[in-house]
Amino acid sequence: MVRNVFVVTAIALSVGVAVAQQDPIAARRALMKANGDQAKIGAAMAKGEAPFELDKVKKMFATFEDAAAKMPALFPPNSKTGGDTAADPKIWANLDDFKARFAKLGTDAKDAVANVTDLDSFKAAFGSIGKNDCGACHEKYRIKKS
Repeated sequence: MVRNVFVVTAIALSVGVAVAQQDPIAARRALMKANGDQAKIGAAMAKGEAPFELDKVKKMFATFEDAAAKMPALFPPNSKTGGDTAADPKIWANLDDFKARFAKLGTDAKDAVANVTDLDSFKAAFGSIGKNDCGACHEKYRIKKS
């Protein structure tokens, strides 16, 4: 039984990797959408519009960490255009900086999972990640839609 679960999981991961290689723009858009959906939950908590729930907070930061690990591989040279991408061509000219930003997001999100324990520590971590990781990268590497 355990072996069957392992085989099914391995096949599912292989299919996911194959799909990401075939359409990296769609894959990165899906990851960014998941991040955005989680950030909406976090924003509601930070604003007091929703109660602070530590399990939801940890899930949100874990989603950010997962996306940060996957995203650098989803910017191959053949994905500069098409698919309604908002990726700025500066990404490919500054790929090391771009990838370093994802590494920082991953580290910051992992630290938040480990260290956030209450609303105040959540607000500090969420605000910092939103401004210094997500916001800073989007400001530099995302084409603004008119």
